[in-house]
Amino acid sequence: MSETNPAQDFIQQVFKLLPDDLRLARADLEKHLRAAASAAFARMDLVTREEFDVQSALLSRTRALLHEMETKVAELERRLK
Repeated sequence: MSETNPAQDFIQQVFKLLPDDLRLARADLEKHLRAAASAAFARMDLVTREEFDVQSALLSRTRALLHEMETKVAELERRLK
């Protein structure tokens, strides 16, 4: 996927496939197609790469903290025995 949004990528692909006579109505068609594609992608409940990376980093830190806490609890339990 490119750096643009998915709706824009989709619209560019559609316009590459259009016959020349339909390209004359490009501005109007692009406006309607952009609105329809944006609405469709919004319903898909997608996240951006940036949002994914932030959540992935947060999960990684949380896992590291959990591992650290598990190690400390295991050490404390060992000391109690």
